[in-house]
Amino acid sequence: MTREAFPEGVALVVGGSGGMGQAICERLAEAGSDVVLTYHRNAERAEAVVAAVRERGRNAQALQLTLGDEASVTASLQQLTEGRRIHTLVVASGSDIAQPRISELNLAQWKRVIDADLNGFLNLVLGVLPHMRAHGGGSIVHISSAGLFRWPEGDVLSVAPKAAIESLLQGIAKEEGRFGIRANSVAIGVIDAGIFHRLWADGTFDEQWRDAVQAKLCLKRWGQAEEVAEAVAFLASSRAGYTTGQVLAVDGGYGV
Repeated sequence: MTREAFPEGVALVVGGSGGMGQAICERLAEAGSDVVLTYHRNAERAEAVVAAVRERGRNAQALQLTLGDEASVTASLQQLTEGRRIHTLVVASGSDIAQPRISELNLAQWKRVIDADLNGFLNLVLGVLPHMRAHGGGSIVHISSAGLFRWPEGDVLSVAPKAAIESLLQGIAKEEGRFGIRANSVAIGVIDAGIFHRLWADGTFDEQWRDAVQAKLCLKRWGQAEEVAEAVAFLASSRAGYTTGQVLAVDGGYGV
């Protein structure tokens, strides 16, 4: 007998309107889950993802959400949980950041990213944990960074908040496992989607950067959003039912 990958309810994909977020929403739908995805500003893009999920035979809904706004997060989660279960929380959002080195950091910029990414993640967790406890458990999956294993110069605004979130995930796994709640992350390298396209287009990344990064990879190519989505769907599902507190690297061997 095969087990259903997901219980009845929805997967909440925060940042589901992005390039990587869309791939995650589509893969979760293919694996058998309804999806609620959030967006920050681009409602049109979010509705396109909703349509893509529905084409795969699952229900979908888009919701505007500002992670750093505690009241907004609380109200949105209350709305979502009325009469339905959130069985999975996927956090695939992140600030649209520059690439300063630590010595070049602007304190206001640092505070903005910490509030949006780190405090925003905690806002979500504090809202979701009581709900998951009340419904017999759930899964939390965070999109993290391969920079946790090999420091990428200029990426402090991405890696530092994710390092703190990784510590929180370890704590959630330890403290909430008794309630059937699992917490894992997918640490990604350079993925040919989302912010990578913007940084390449504006010249932040160039051929010299490309050659230097690919020299550190075991697999001499960029990752695809669908490869990240496959890892997320696995960790979120019952197939990873005995897996918690782990980091799955989808980075082409960058950290090796």
